[in-house]
Amino acid sequence: MDIKRGHLSDYFEGVAVKRLTKVDATPKSNQHEVGTTRAMEAFLGREKRVFEVSYVWLGAEQDGFSVDGTATMYDARERKEHRPAEWRLYYTSNPVTEAMNEGDALFLAMEPSGRLHFIVTAAGSTNETQLLWLFGIEPSGKSFISREITAEDDPGLDFAARFILDELGIEFEDPKANELDTIIDKFGLNFPTTAVFSDLARLTLPDVRAEDDPDAALVAWLDHEEALFRRLERRIVADRLTKGFANGEDVDVDGFISFSLSVQNRRKSRMGHSLENHLEAVFQGCGIQYARGAITEAGNKPDFLFPDAEAYQTAAVGAPDLVMLAAKSTCKDRWRQVLPEALKIPEKHLITLEPGISTAQTTQMAGSNLSLVVPLSIQESYTVAQRAWLWSVQSFVNFVKSKQNLLMQSGKISN
Repeated sequence: MDIKRGHLSDYFEGVAVKRLTKVDATPKSNQHEVGTTRAMEAFLGREKRVFEVSYVWLGAEQDGFSVDGTATMYDARERKEHRPAEWRLYYTSNPVTEAMNEGDALFLAMEPSGRLHFIVTAAGSTNETQLLWLFGIEPSGKSFISREITAEDDPGLDFAARFILDELGIEFEDPKANELDTIIDKFGLNFPTTAVFSDLARLTLPDVRAEDDPDAALVAWLDHEEALFRRLERRIVADRLTKGFANGEDVDVDGFISFSLSVQNRRKSRMGHSLENHLEAVFQGCGIQYARGAITEAGNKPDFLFPDAEAYQTAAVGAPDLVMLAAKSTCKDRWRQVLPEALKIPEKHLITLEPGISTAQTTQMAGSNLSLVVPLSIQESYTVAQRAWLWSVQSFVNFVKSKQNLLMQSGKISN
């Protein structure tokens, strides 16, 4: 039940990707250029043109920055008569191009507005995996591989796709957002607590039940809450911008920066809390006993302990009855923070909403005895080999319930 809203073609007309060669990554001067292909003409055109460009570098798991600039499409054989055209994209050096390395993936993605995204991802990184999955292409050889993005072959943006767009800094607009106004009108221009928003999201999806399908329910609740939040956020931000940032006769630059940071920080922190809130509803709906935020060794607080904090405190190290689950909407390198959270439990479980985590990262997780739980619809962004190792929400629920059924039969916990 992963809700489709909007289309990739709403944001991009076409995309191309290639592996950077040594010459691409380390030119002899501060002038760069890459050769385009005939197929790329479908969205880049076939005439001399200067593009407004968003240059983006996505390096290691938490490394990324962007700069604005331009790039010029030109025919390198314009003055050579009787020779076929050779269209190339020319651009000058900037912090993004200076960070490029041989083997990195270069994505050229064209917006309908004509703005070009020049995105470089580190080879083998999670960012690279996510973009290759989002655009449905794979680099091959030294030339660009490209595709035109049209509504006819675009099935719609699901939760994972919208997640990646958000990570790229591309503002997603729900085409049916105005249908949510009657739900959020009561909040006026104020944000409710995340707990209130999470409850409202579940209440307004009465046909979604965790006991029927915990994977689908979790994603549906999160997706609906995100839509409600973004709709209310748009109202609040629009109102604040209308009032302006004047400080007497001066412009209140500090006030604007502070407000902008508050918007970004609220988005990031809210998703993590929402995930915990809806997981709690899943466990309640499935009849699972748990403790949320219980304190273990050295003041650590795993997000969820099963069956409860008392059982953990009295159990021996490695007791088979105990289970822990950490919840992180995005993993990146932060998954290592989970490892010391419950030392009595050798096998840790971590649930995330992040699509397409790199094979290198999941291999390290497995080597650290950390099992990754990913909702089924998001697992489609992982490789076939990775999916064989991933847990779904349903499989985790079944795992915990089987342990708790044995505890009930032995009288260690009540039914």
